[in-house]
Amino acid sequence: MTNQNEQIIETTDENGNKVTFELLDIVTVEDVEYALLLPTDEKDSDEGEILVMRLKKEGEEFSFEVIDDDEEFNKIAEYIEELEDETED
Repeated sequence: MTNQNEQIIETTDENGNKVTFELLDIVTVEDVEYALLLPTDEKDSDEGEILVMRLKKEGEEFSFEVIDDDEEFNKIAEYIEELEDETED
């Protein structure tokens, strides 16, 4: 059974393989949007690890970009941890 609120996104990776994710949330950090994604295919999943990717809009199309910059990634990770701490209180 599929959750009605579940948003499944199908995309193509850099090798041309289809990959599906559940879109958990979109967060904005310093005016840049990032998607929190959970792989739906067990072989693509690393024990339920959530992926964070930069969300880029080109006209009506959306794409996901890998975050290669450690400083940018750490900034986003800290923001997400703060959000988690707030929701636990």
